[in-house]
Amino acid sequence: MNNVHYAPIPEIVRQIHGKQISPVELTEWQLARIAAWQPKLNAFVHVDMEGAKRRAREAEAAILRGEPAGRLCGVPVSIKSCIDVAGWPSPAGSLLRANEIPLRHAPMAQRLLDAGAIPMGNTNTPEFLMAYETDNRVSGKTSNPWNLAHSSGGSSGGEAAAIAAGLSAGGIGSDGGGSIRVPAHFCGICGLKPTPGRIPATGHFPPGTSAFGWLGVVGPMARTVADLRLLFEVMKGPDSGDALSVPAGNAAAEKFPPRKMRIGILEDPALGRVTPETREAVERAAKLLEDHGLIVEPFRLENLQRMLELWWFFFGTVIGELLRAQVRGKESWLSPQLREYLEAARSDSPLGMQEFVANCAARDRERAQVLRAMENVPVLLSAVCSGPAFRHGAGNWQPGTGYRETMRHAQWLNLTGMPGISVLMGRSSGGLPVGVQLTARPFEEELLLAVAERLEQARGPWEAPPLD
Repeated sequence: MNNVHYAPIPEIVRQIHGKQISPVELTEWQLARIAAWQPKLNAFVHVDMEGAKRRAREAEAAILRGEPAGRLCGVPVSIKSCIDVAGWPSPAGSLLRANEIPLRHAPMAQRLLDAGAIPMGNTNTPEFLMAYETDNRVSGKTSNPWNLAHSSGGSSGGEAAAIAAGLSAGGIGSDGGGSIRVPAHFCGICGLKPTPGRIPATGHFPPGTSAFGWLGVVGPMARTVADLRLLFEVMKGPDSGDALSVPAGNAAAEKFPPRKMRIGILEDPALGRVTPETREAVERAAKLLEDHGLIVEPFRLENLQRMLELWWFFFGTVIGELLRAQVRGKESWLSPQLREYLEAARSDSPLGMQEFVANCAARDRERAQVLRAMENVPVLLSAVCSGPAFRHGAGNWQPGTGYRETMRHAQWLNLTGMPGISVLMGRSSGGLPVGVQLTARPFEEELLLAVAERLEQARGPWEAPPLD
């Protein structure tokens, strides 16, 4: 198989099932590629060479015995290092968790294993996942495969870099404000933020079992939408550890978007400015969808500014308060990024129960308003954020110019719990990937994936970064 490290997941599975390539050979090639590029990219926190080889031998023996092979048999995958895999370190980018080693697999990791996937290792994150750049005091910074001087994004930046560079075929990220979609956009791959509960978040740190557990989700990342779909189908379904989880078949199962379906181009001053190349990517996506018979038209949400304010209340004020209590007396251990976030999230007045409950109710009202507005426009098209990947160290939480301004397109979805997907659409003048975001109503991931796949097919084949 040519360019095996960039092969689509269904093609890998087909050739393994057909005995055209062995899981042992594929795993050895993947480990060799990781060894070659890990020193430059720093995508991984931990590489499980022995575990990957053992699982590859077991998969190969089962195939030779004629036993049924799983849907991901022999597929090399990676997993974000805030997600439990038994025996692997799970630092989530923090010195305070440097010795944290889970005893059991998170359900979504177990489901990948049950489907025959071979985990190569887990990937780098910012400390406690609280930045859009992957850098920390445990394992350092992760670079973008398209330009090593640029960030791979965050918080799933290690995952995005590994997949884009062909170090894994796909994997699991997590998203509380764009942390799957922004790194996917920065590194030129796809990432799906599902509706809370479609994939159980059990075994994720920080845990998502609080009164606002709908804010963060886990989801698949891969190079193509077809690969995302397959990973999503393997990982979805209920789990007793996640109170929000829902039955696997709880969504409409559209395989193709109906003709004449309306798609709204999300426009609002509350989203801020984007670069010309970002705007051109959205315009190109709109034209491609229109050429395929869909009705594409401008769309406004009148309450976007309020939703962004509420997102920051939960992601900033509330989580910041919880984190400050957790790290009190250990501030010297923290990364500069996390200290900057905690300062930006500091409130002028103490957080009270009445304010928290009132904002939970406000969140529900704003969500209902969005769903009413989208009643006849089931999918929205927008930028992922204001521009392509920034240079290392250029991102920040500073008011007026930082992440609250540049990442707005991604953040509001986490308040409403709506699914969103990042799809590569073009390149910047500097050669960096530029993606677009598609958003759907809750529990309509299948429709969202169908529209994204139609857009991807119209765009043309996925392009690899110029590593080789």
